[in-house]
Amino acid sequence: MSFLSLLIALALEQWRPLVDRRALFAPMAGYAGLLERSFDAGEARQGAIAWILAVIPATLLAWAAYAALAAANPFLGLAFNVLVLYFTLGFRQHSHYFTDIHKALKDGDSATARRLLAEWRGHPCDALSAAEVARLTIEGALTVSHRHVFGPMFWFVLLPGPSGAVLYRFALFLSRRWAGMARAGDSGPLLDLPGVGDATVDIAGPETRAALERPEASEGHRFGEFARVAFDVIDWLPARISATAFAVVGDFEDAIYCWRTQAARWPDRILGVVLAAGAGALGVRLGMPVPRGATLEDRPELGLGEDADTPYLDSTVGLIWRALVLWLAALLALSVARAFG
Repeated sequence: MSFLSLLIALALEQWRPLVDRRALFAPMAGYAGLLERSFDAGEARQGAIAWILAVIPATLLAWAAYAALAAANPFLGLAFNVLVLYFTLGFRQHSHYFTDIHKALKDGDSATARRLLAEWRGHPCDALSAAEVARLTIEGALTVSHRHVFGPMFWFVLLPGPSGAVLYRFALFLSRRWAGMARAGDSGPLLDLPGVGDATVDIAGPETRAALERPEASEGHRFGEFARVAFDVIDWLPARISATAFAVVGDFEDAIYCWRTQAARWPDRILGVVLAAGAGALGVRLGMPVPRGATLEDRPELGLGEDADTPYLDSTVGLIWRALVLWLAALLALSVARAFG
C-alpha cells in the first residue's frame, strides 16, 4: 500500500500542485505560537516539552486515524494516506520558481532571474551574476527535493500509515520556526535561512508571511535548541539516503568524494551531505561566497568541476527525477518481496 499511496500522491501533486497551503500551515503556526506563549521561558527544557506536545500527538493522531480507516475499509486507509502525502509532499510548490528562473536565464533575462530568486530566498539578489543565480537555484532544487520529497517519503515508508510523513514535516516546521536563532549564519536557500518557517515559504503574500514569521530570539535564548537537535536526528538517515540516491544516478565517485571531504564544512552539516553529494553527482561547483545585500556571504565550496551555469539546471532536473525513480523502484521491489515473502 505504501508504494501505491506514494505513486498516487506524486501523480496528483504533479497534476494539481497544492501551492496555497494556508489550510495546513496556518493551524500549525497557530498551535506552535500557543505552545511558545505557554512554555517559552528561554530554556531548552521548556522547548523540549513544547516540541513533544506538538509533534507526538500529531504523529499518533495520524497513525490512529489511518488504523481506524484501514480497519473499516482498506480503500479508506489508502485514500487517507494519499491525502496526507498530498499535503506533506511539496516539490511542485517550489518548482515553479526553479522553472521560471531557468527560463529567464535561458532567455538571457538576468534581471527577472534575480527577482525570482529573491522571492524564493527571501532577500535581495540584485548583486548576483547569472552564474551565481544558477548556483543558488541548483542548491535550492536539491534542498527542496530532499526536504519536501525524499525526507517525508523515507519516514512514510518507515512508520505505519502516514504518521512518518507527519512526523518529518512537523519536525521540520518547528525546527525552522523555533530554532531559527540556533541556525544563525547558516547558508542555503530560503527554506533554511534563520527564522523562516514553512508557513513563510508555502503561503504567498507579504502580509501572511509577516504574520506567521517568528520574531528573532535574543542571544542566549535556548527554547529552540531541542527542535533543532530533534530534526537533525530525524533527518540524519534520510539525508544520507538522498545523498546515496544522487550518487547512484549521477557521478558516483565524485559524489562520494565530495560527501566525505566537503559536507562537514557546510554550516548545516545534515543538509551539507545532500548538497555535497548532489554537487559531486552533477560535476558542478556549488557553495562559495556570494553577495547578500551590502555584505559578502561566506560559504564553503561544494562539488567539483565547472562553475554552475544554465545547462546545469537541466542536469539538476534530470538528477532529481532519476533519484525519484530509484526511490520508487526500490520501494516497489520491497513491496513485491513482502507480498511474496
